[in-house]
Amino acid sequence: MRKIIVTEFITLDGVVESPGGNETPHPHGGWQFKYNSPETGKYKMDELAGVDALLLGKTTYEVFAGFWPSQTDAGFGEPINRLPKYVVSRSLQKAGWNNSHILRDVANDVAALKQSDGGDILVYGSATLVKALLHYNLVDELHLMLFPVVVGGGLKIFDDNLELKKFALKHSQTFDNGVLTLEYQPVSKSDKA
Repeated sequence: MRKIIVTEFITLDGVVESPGGNETPHPHGGWQFKYNSPETGKYKMDELAGVDALLLGKTTYEVFAGFWPSQTDAGFGEPINRLPKYVVSRSLQKAGWNNSHILRDVANDVAALKQSDGGDILVYGSATLVKALLHYNLVDELHLMLFPVVVGGGLKIFDDNLELKKFALKHSQTFDNGVLTLEYQPVSKSDKA
């Protein structure tokens, strides 16, 4: 079975919105770029190199499709353009970016994708999709790159829905720029007792 790995840039106050700066009109967009370093870049390249497909929500897909097709660098551009991309959307009618496929239903279509042949699947951003994946217990690993900044609110992947989810720490790493990477695996229901 394929693993779904969610990777998020996240602030100390739990915000995942607009780390690059132009994804949404958040007043503090671009907060992630202030912490770029060779070490964090290598971590992200290694993460991408370890998967065989991408799974994206509609908004993230549209932002990526507007940027990545013109990028050709070996670290990110080439693999992102080459890999199969699955976008979950009920409203998207066409996915024109190279090797893109539309999935309509998180619970059924994504579960079937996990059962298909192939390697692991990486989810970038896609907060609404990630909330649904967490709800349906479809996340196998959660990679949080925690940035030492507070942006005072915005889109989060963990809402106040009072749904209990437990995770076990798989790996952590601290970078010289103050960024902390935390890799978690969900604790199975039988281990929650």
